[in-house]
Amino acid sequence: MSRIVVMGGSAGAIHVLKIVLAALPENFPAAILIVTHIGANRSILPDILQRVSALPVRHATDGEPIIAGRVLLAPSDEHLTVVSAGGQMYVRLAHGPRENHCRPAIDPLFRSAAAVCGAGTIGVVLTGYLDDGTVGLQAVKARGGMAIVQDPLEAEAPDMPASALKHVAVDLKLGVRQIAPALVTLAGAAVPPPRTHDDNAQAGVPDWIDIENRLTGTDSDMEDLEQLGTPSSLTCPECNGALWEVRRPGPVRYRCHTGHAFTARVLEAMQGTAVEDAIWGAIRALHEQERLFTKLADKSLQAGQKSSRAEYQAKADQARTHAQSLRELIAARALVVTQEVV
Repeated sequence: MSRIVVMGGSAGAIHVLKIVLAALPENFPAAILIVTHIGANRSILPDILQRVSALPVRHATDGEPIIAGRVLLAPSDEHLTVVSAGGQMYVRLAHGPRENHCRPAIDPLFRSAAAVCGAGTIGVVLTGYLDDGTVGLQAVKARGGMAIVQDPLEAEAPDMPASALKHVAVDLKLGVRQIAPALVTLAGAAVPPPRTHDDNAQAGVPDWIDIENRLTGTDSDMEDLEQLGTPSSLTCPECNGALWEVRRPGPVRYRCHTGHAFTARVLEAMQGTAVEDAIWGAIRALHEQERLFTKLADKSLQAGQKSSRAEYQAKADQARTHAQSLRELIAARALVVTQEVV
């Protein structure tokens, strides 16, 4: 079995990837697949990394074979995953449901590589906010692979590596310049015997990694979700479907039947955004009310209707006061978030 290196990062990851790839030799004996949180934006990351890398670097294309000594990057708005046929690994790009509000996301790549390559997988979580990559790294470890995490103290955004360290039995926590030498050593080592299932799996229970890989694709159904979790009272912020809480150790997670997946931290962030958007919408409506009541007050004054004018002016003042109260609420929420980050 050959080795495969899967890497994931977000904020600050480009700088780290430049350092790591620049230090890898042109005869590096494993394929490298990388996901960064580029979303649907056009990406010039292959051009940036190719300038410093002795290995060929480009965006992955659907169906291409995965070959040692090549660096393949997830293209915009597509999950990068790994499949196999006839003993050969191939790229599978999927415009599937977002995970942790990202497409491409890190977890689908790590899970699929763990399912295909097992103990030959080397997973690397780099700098980034929130906790995408943690569950994927759990899958890598569950199938016998190696887990590497960038030292959070060196990370521009320490959330992702810190989450992985908290929830995964990580093999190596490394500074940025230590990652490439470790990859060279690990990629050249013999691959341990494959594991048939996760250490935490029970006999006769479907493997959670295979189930979640199906949920990322197009061949999942409600039975998969029922095997993975239990219904919650929450709704999916992506599609408004019911969310199920995943029954697995690690960060609290939720999935809906269409395949969207969130850790609790990502869900909290999305709900916070939705709440703020709703408040701004209420402020806009109150501003429009104030303008309407002010106009009606002016017209009442022109018509000599002093009592109506006073009533409309009071309503305008009330709308303005309520709008100001909501603005202060948004400012207070932002202050709380800032204090939590600090």
